Amino acid sequence: MERDLTLFPRDSIGDALWQMQQDGDDLSIPREIQFSVLFADKQQALKYGQLLLENNQKLSLCPFPEDETTPWEITAYPEVEASYENITAYQELLENSSAAFQGKYDGWYCIKKGG
Repeated sequence: MERDLTLFPRDSIGDALWQMQQDGDDLSIPREIQFSVLFADKQQALKYGQLLLENNQKLSLCPFPEDETTPWEITAYPEVEASYENITAYQELLENSSAAFQGKYDGWYCIKKGG
């Protein structure tokens, strides 16, 4: 199968989605996708978490010991199709909304569906 660059651009998100599809994942099946934002201060993480909760987002707060400069992690769990458009739009939303709380976007992850 030839790679459609409109659906799977040549960047980290497009590459990951392309590999998921090649591995038999049905990207059209909605699933929880985990998006993480890191914070240097627990209070800032909590304030950001409150903003997400007020917007009906499922989330978790936990320590992030892998980076001593940003030891707190908020993970949001929207349920969407694993598409380039959905992932980049949610990433942008988190980057923009977390900036006021000095948040640092840290990436996304999802579990395989179908196949």
